[in-house]
Amino acid sequence: MAGAVDLSGLKARAEARPQASPGGGPSPAGPPADGGAPGGAPATVVDVTEATFQAEVIDRSMTIPVVVDLWAEWCQPCKQLSPVLEKLAAEGGGAWVLAKIDVDANPRISQAFQVQSIPMVVVVAGGQPVTSFQGAQPEPQLREWITQLLDALREQMPGIAEAEARAGDQGAAEPVEEPEDPRVVAAEEALEQGDYAAAAAAYEAILAAEPANAEAQAALAQVKFLERAESADPSAIARADAAPDDVDAQLAAADAQIAAQDVTGAFDRLVATVARTAGDERDRARTHLVELFELFGTEDERVTTARRALARALY
Repeated sequence: MAGAVDLSGLKARAEARPQASPGGGPSPAGPPADGGAPGGAPATVVDVTEATFQAEVIDRSMTIPVVVDLWAEWCQPCKQLSPVLEKLAAEGGGAWVLAKIDVDANPRISQAFQVQSIPMVVVVAGGQPVTSFQGAQPEPQLREWITQLLDALREQMPGIAEAEARAGDQGAAEPVEEPEDPRVVAAEEALEQGDYAAAAAAYEAILAAEPANAEAQAALAQVKFLERAESADPSAIARADAAPDDVDAQLAAADAQIAAQDVTGAFDRLVATVARTAGDERDRARTHLVELFELFGTEDERVTTARRALARALY
């Protein structure tokens, strides 16, 4: 499993303790969840220390997955990731629990997880880590990750289905609509009006205050491309094919290919341009290609393939 770590030292007492109670709560010998939820349901978000790790993480993981959020007060990406995880845990209705651990206050847990950078998220199931990731992630990607996690563990961990059944019996609560960020609203309004410069400026202002804001980064890349694509000329592809040494023509042709949904063709064109140029022209082609990568995300197979080809062209 990706990022698996050894928790044997921290779970040494697990076999000597009673199993966790049905529904994902701590064992009778352990302390109650952090305040609990209305109606006596276990809390979906708990603050964990070295003293409560056994009950809140190891014991609870015997029936439902425990998503461990390793963070620190000084960590800015942690402050972006943690609220999203808390929101998703609340929506989960007890099918999984979020265990928040301050690595500075709990160095032995940090050492057990072999934490080298934060934020770090580790999933514990059946008393053992099963997967992990590092760094802040956008909400849609986290939501999909949680869904895949529950699907993979549902048959092995009956507490997941039990919690989902209870939530179904009680009726799904209407999600509370979060107020929209006025900065994002301003950017979207400018984009709707076709004012690309104002939209780009709005997203750049967000990034100036929050450099790690992945959604603003992606939106800015989209705005910049839309501005170029609006004037993209399909005939630019033929002109570029006739003038392979004209870097400006290659950049314009790549934009036209992206607009025409020929993503792989655009990437291949710019990789080839990087390979046969040098100096400033090579840097222009490389920068343009990296900007196009941002339109699709790091998980896109076309981006992954093109990044490898770009590395070969450069080195």
